[in-house]
Formats: sequence, C-alpha cells, structure tokens
Amino acid sequence: MDLGSWDAESSLDELEELVATAGGEAAARLVQKRDVPDRATCIGSGKLEELKALAQAQEAELIVFDLELSPSQLRNLEEELDIRVIDRTMLILDIFAGRANTAEGKLQVELAQLKYSLPRLTGKGTELSRLGGGIGTRGPGETKLESDKRHIGRRIHALQTQLTQLSERRERLRERRKKDRVTTVAIVGYTNAGKSTLLNRLTDAGVLAENKLFATLDPTSRGLTLPDGREIVLIDTVGLIRRLPHHLVQAFRSTLEEAANASLILQLCDASNEELGEHIRVTNDLLDSLGAGMIPRLCVLNKSDIAVLQWDLPLPNDTVRISALKGEGIDELLHAIARKLPPIRRLARFLLPYSDGTIAARLRRDGVVRAEKYTEDGLYLELTADISLIERYGVYEI
Repeated sequence: MDLGSWDAESSLDELEELVATAGGEAAARLVQKRDVPDRATCIGSGKLEELKALAQAQEAELIVFDLELSPSQLRNLEEELDIRVIDRTMLILDIFAGRANTAEGKLQVELAQLKYSLPRLTGKGTELSRLGGGIGTRGPGETKLESDKRHIGRRIHALQTQLTQLSERRERLRERRKKDRVTTVAIVGYTNAGKSTLLNRLTDAGVLAENKLFATLDPTSRGLTLPDGREIVLIDTVGLIRRLPHHLVQAFRSTLEEAANASLILQLCDASNEELGEHIRVTNDLLDSLGAGMIPRLCVLNKSDIAVLQWDLPLPNDTVRISALKGEGIDELLHAIARKLPPIRRLARFLLPYSDGTIAARLRRDGVVRAEKYTEDGLYLELTADISLIERYGVYEI
C-alpha cells in the first residue's frame, strides 16, 4: 500500500527481507496507491480481485501486507482471498518470538504479542494463543492461552509486573555502574548493520551474527579495554527498523533505554546499504524519543569495504569507517571512542596535613607528580591523576 508517507518500493524490499528471515520466500509483490486504506479490506475491490488471481497463479500460501491491518480488515481479507493473511506487525512479532532467548526477551515478546492479538480475538477461538507451524503463527509459548479476554488481561498484567521488576533490577544495575564509575558505551543501529559482528570483533563475545534482520534480539554486555587504559562496558542493543511496531517499542523500552543511560552511543550504520540516510534518520528519531538526544554519539560506517557508492550525507567530521567482519579500521575506532568519552584524568593541586602520610603515598603511587614541596601549612602536591582519585580526596584540593 503506497500512501505517500514512505518509499513503498524500499519498504517492500525490507518486507521481503523480513519474510526471508522468518523462513519464507517472496513469490510476487503488488502495490496500490491510495490516499487512505479501504476500511473493509485495505485495498480496493479491483485490486483485491487482482491480488486473488496473483496469489492463485503463484500458489501462494500466505499474503503479507506492508502495514498494520485492523481486526475487521484481516478477517474480511481472509474470507475474500481464502488464504491466510498477516500484516507487517504480525510478521515482526513472529520473528521476535523465534529469536528471543533470555527470560526477559521472551516476556517482552509475549507481552507485545498479547497486546496486539487482544483486539483480534473475535472469531479466532484459541488459535492466536497456540503454537503453529508457519510464519505468523508462533504464539506466546506453551501457556496455551484461551481466547477469553479477561484471561488475556490477567496475563498481560502479570507480564507487565514481571517486566517492571526486571526493569527495576536493570535500573539498580545502572545505578551501581554509576556509583562504581563504570563507563558504558551502547551500540545502536539499524538491524543487520553489523552490531553483533562488531561486538564479537571487539570483545570475543561469541554472539550469533547472521546476515539476517534481527539475527540477535537479546542485549549483551561485555568488558573492553581502550587504548588509554580505561575499562568500559560495551552494550549491544536490539536492532531498529523503520515503522517498528508501537507494541515492540514499548515492550523493549527498558532494553533500549540502555542507550539513554550510556556515556557514549556508537551509531552503527551499514555503509553498503542504499537506504543509509533513511537508516540514520530512523535511529536518530528513536534515540530522541528515548531521551538520548543529548548523549554523545560516534557515527561508525560499517561494511565500508563493500560500499560502492560515495554518500553525499551530512556526516560528522569524526565519523569512522570500518569493516567489523575483516577487522579494518578497528584501531581507529577504539582511539575515537577514547577521544569521545569524558576525560578520566586531570591536573590537581593538594595541600595535605603532615599527619596524613598515607594519603600522600596513595597520591604519589596512583598519580603522576609534577611538583612537590614542604610548606608551613602542609605538603603541597601537584599531580595528574584519575578524576575518581582526585574527588576521593577532594577535601584537600586547593
């Protein structure tokens, strides 16, 4: 459906990739230009007959619409076409259901599925809650939820409670990181930009990396030592996609908020993709919506070894070009990360009482002394040291 709000062909290309990721194969595509979707069947009656003939000629087993269908549209289309119909949201939910591995990831997917399926239960019996064997039929899991809306509502409430508890635990972990002065760097970018490949390259994380959309869903954190000696935690986040369903944005908000609490965001982009500019826009919009607009960012163009076009885009001057797969540009990236992060050392001057010899010894040991002299008021030290050490003994700083 081309409503003029987005590039229909590019969106269909992405939909075809999603179908392949879910294990299907696209046989044909059909586009209709309309100002607004038909209320009953999304597409007009003439286009509906054309779609039915095309599906029969291709012996199609499934039809996927590249927008979200209402419950009545979905029901009417299946009755008219006599073929199973799903929409873009159902397809993405299906992919997420098959790729969530952690307990939190599974809870997030189930919550998104139930919120989406709740208004679509009429006339569906219990099939939406049961596992199936085709694209768009993977249900929330083995719970075998009945179609009773009150039961679904209770399950949604239980899931929200569990996710709130996990979110609070994640927030406590963030607070502990801040207290311990742990520097976090989040890798954020469009799905299939190479985030997992980069994480593996930098930290030997062993995360699954495939040339598919949403190859990995669950966030991963790994330690990394930068060239300047500081230790950071590198966090991989779920891949983004244009028109990411609202239910998924809400369900994975706690995971995505890792970016909003990071010291630096690595905005990873696929330099070989013709939609590079659109991917950057989608990433920027989501980061802004999460309140991460003020977090420092480092633009990283991955797959630069296979990029054949010179992009005329307003990229930052410190943009780094790499190939995570081949290891090209990694040293430059590490130095760029160190430069982008807030400084960890500074010059300080202390006046210490002679009775506090232990503190003087600690400052001499962990800092670089530039000047030292004994005065009537105490020991004067001028040194460069970690900010955390300086703040620890800040009462003596002059």
